Amino acid sequence: MGEEESAPDAAGPGPSSEAAAQAKATKKERAAPPPPEELDPEDLLNAFFSDVKEVDRDNEVNRILWAFKLNPFEKLNLRFDATVDDVKRQFRKLSLMVHPDKCKHPQASTAFDILGEAQKDLLNDEKRENIVKVLEIAKEEVRKERRKETKHDNLVRVASLLHEEGRDGIEAEWEKTEEFHERWKMKARDVLARSEWRKRKLTKRIKEETLRLEEKDQEVKERHKAKKEHEKQWETTRDTRVNTWHDYLKGGGGKKSTGMVKPPKLKTNDDDKLYVQRPVGEQHRPPPAKSAGPKKD
Repeated sequence: MGEEESAPDAAGPGPSSEAAAQAKATKKERAAPPPPEELDPEDLLNAFFSDVKEVDRDNEVNRILWAFKLNPFEKLNLRFDATVDDVKRQFRKLSLMVHPDKCKHPQASTAFDILGEAQKDLLNDEKRENIVKVLEIAKEEVRKERRKETKHDNLVRVASLLHEEGRDGIEAEWEKTEEFHERWKMKARDVLARSEWRKRKLTKRIKEETLRLEEKDQEVKERHKAKKEHEKQWETTRDTRVNTWHDYLKGGGGKKSTGMVKPPKLKTNDDDKLYVQRPVGEQHRPPPAKSAGPKKD
């Protein structure tokens, strides 16, 4: 019996064993995931962020909220030499991490809006150009400080002699390091803060000057308006003034005015106030001068 049962196996697999092996291989093919190159990048990104821990999402929200407000590169956690494609890719990555629908942080929506504003600024050609100009100024300041620090450094001098491109090659390699980018970031904060302060100060002065000119213009308009109203009122009351003058002339008792002003009559005695009025020529007569000689006994 044992020999008869082992005979088919020794002879080779039968039809039933081949079908079972083929079914098993098909099952393995279905269960195995496709290779990474066959997956869509969006699916890979979504699969990655589906496994991100909640604490990582909260930490990223806090980083965005505390990022330097004047530098959109820092908000997106990018190097300053990042390209437009890098900006889009980084925004997509961070927005999936801090999206309010996936992150439970109370300020997730605020962080999401900050990322959107940063991407908008860096995709705007004019704003990006202005930011890059300021960053280049900061970069030059870092280079000057580096040259000053390493002016008498023997190690840098020897490395420059051994390098194919000399000192320029040494500096180019140093600018690729994290140390350089960290110093660049700190210097950029200082330059951006000074630039923003000057901008706000200039804006304030322009606003004050504009307000002063508006007040002056309003004062001129009010003065012109008052003058016009006075002239209008003067023309309106012309007839009243003429009639009043005519009535005054009529009430004069027929006396004709010669146009000469008569001086008032002099009074030599006033019974009510009991004093004698001096003639007109004596009313303002100065007192007699005192003698400068010695007093007489």
